[in-house]
Amino acid sequence: MACFNTHAAIDGWGRPFDLAAACAALEADVLVLEEVFAPRDGVSQAEEVGELLGYAVVELPLARAWRRVDERSTGKGWEPSRMGPRGRKALVVGGQAPRRRQMAAYEEGTWGLAVLSRLRVVSSEVVHLGKLRRDATRRAALTVRLSARGGQARDLIVTGTHMGHFSHGSLLHFLALRRALPRRHVPAVAAGDMNLWGPPVSALLGRHWRRAARGRTWPAPHPHSQLDHLLVTPEVEVLSGEVLRAGNSDHRPVRARLSWD
Repeated sequence: MACFNTHAAIDGWGRPFDLAAACAALEADVLVLEEVFAPRDGVSQAEEVGELLGYAVVELPLARAWRRVDERSTGKGWEPSRMGPRGRKALVVGGQAPRRRQMAAYEEGTWGLAVLSRLRVVSSEVVHLGKLRRDATRRAALTVRLSARGGQARDLIVTGTHMGHFSHGSLLHFLALRRALPRRHVPAVAAGDMNLWGPPVSALLGRHWRRAARGRTWPAPHPHSQLDHLLVTPEVEVLSGEVLRAGNSDHRPVRARLSWD
């Protein structure tokens, strides 16, 4: 299983990277993807990856967004050292659209979450967390029940999310998510960009949730913090866990090899 904040498959200048190749490199049967982009009149990035790599896709759009497509934007580093006026970011989510004179450099669509699985999807459910006053978008969690191959193990519950910043009040969302997550006797995984370090995430979700992969994930070029997490209940055995380098998002993906009865 792997978790990856994709940044709409572009870097901070708007230069695209091959999201399907990045996902293939993760070699995971289940992917939780954050910040996937769906053009207003086109196929979503999650659907494209699913079609190319053989995943079933459950997707949750969360906000209106604009993704830079003007490939003349270029420079050193992952993004400009100085950000220009509002609307010049490569990815604009929620709130105000790019300025009219800059619109030609962007495509409009939606920004959200997706769970991709090669295991059979039994059901899915959305847990709405609401919108914080200082946040640009509403937040939610996407819970998917997966059936193991051959029926040799119990179903696995996977919950993917992308939390707001703690300074914006995400404590309220963590408490709501904790109430919605499965109990300790259920094989389950909670995955996502939590915008928070591992120890407080574990404490907020409950003492029975343990981290399956540890390492620095953000910012990807020179990471100093782990914001992206895979956590499991006691019913799930962690065989290995690691942070990888794939694609050119501002986050590095995390992957864990898991087993459950």
